[in-house]
Amino acid sequence: MTHTCAPGAPPPGRRAVLGALAGVALGVAGCSSSSAPAERPPQGSASPTRAASSSPASPSSGLPRTTPWRPGSAEVQPAAKLRAVQLVEAIGAWGDGHGGVPAARARVAALGLPGDLVGQAGPLLPTADQAALQVVDAQYGGILSRSASVLVVCRQWTRRDGTVGAGGTTVDVRLSRSGHGWTVDALHPAHPGPAARSLAPEVRGVLSDDRIVLPPAAAADLRSGQVHTSVARAMLALARGYRLEVSVVRSGHPLNVFGTGRPSDHPRGRAFDVWRIDGHAVVDPATPRGLIERFMRDAAAAGSYNVGGPLLPGGAAGRFFSDPTHHDHVHIGFRT
Repeated sequence: MTHTCAPGAPPPGRRAVLGALAGVALGVAGCSSSSAPAERPPQGSASPTRAASSSPASPSSGLPRTTPWRPGSAEVQPAAKLRAVQLVEAIGAWGDGHGGVPAARARVAALGLPGDLVGQAGPLLPTADQAALQVVDAQYGGILSRSASVLVVCRQWTRRDGTVGAGGTTVDVRLSRSGHGWTVDALHPAHPGPAARSLAPEVRGVLSDDRIVLPPAAAADLRSGQVHTSVARAMLALARGYRLEVSVVRSGHPLNVFGTGRPSDHPRGRAFDVWRIDGHAVVDPATPRGLIERFMRDAAAAGSYNVGGPLLPGGAAGRFFSDPTHHDHVHIGFRT
């Protein structure tokens, strides 16, 4: 079987919600659901108790208040995800007067991580007076016994000279584990590229379908024209029966299947990952296994040759795979 996301190893763990990230002014931190905070909060933790609603916008800044993302009991290696998310939250959110590289380096150092990581933040650290960050989801790009790729999918709001803008990115956070726990070695933010002048009808359909929830980097991938129409057609087919919340399409994913030299289908625009189906997070033990199995089968019926997830449907016929990396999402890949 050719897997296009990553192999795995380790034990379980899962996510819940905690309070505001220490040191970030105005209660601004974290990363939220695939919808903006005003719509609904992150879900899909092992515990059904996440924030019931997002905090209202701060009247003084015009930025939304956000909820830090935290792993819960059903995650594979929750400490790795926590380390990755805390770093992204620390770099990408700050109060008035605390923007810029030196302040970001100080926030990262406070986590006990190298300040030099800030130099790899790219779009995560825009020029702004103030910023709020909400993590949509943190999923594995790969998990091995002593190394990991955690894909931190974010929405971000910035205020500059009184003007508020909305954006966000996906960051491939690379980690390694020693006797002292997980540490961050590198950051690889998404670079979707500029929008194409014209798009295939299927891609336009995906971008306008409210049953397909796309985070910023994934939407930009589709607008770039670098995603195969097979991906868009499958998304539209699945949206006829499900509300699907996408985590990653092309950018922000490792170039190779993690831990191997085999190219991943994601960077070639031939795959997408779904972290939540009909409001149920794939990683949540409370999510009906039948829903995930049915979704995986329907993904194969929509043309995918390589469907990975937290379970292995019976009668797989070579199209399905399961491993620890895909404990938290469904991967749907295409040959062309």
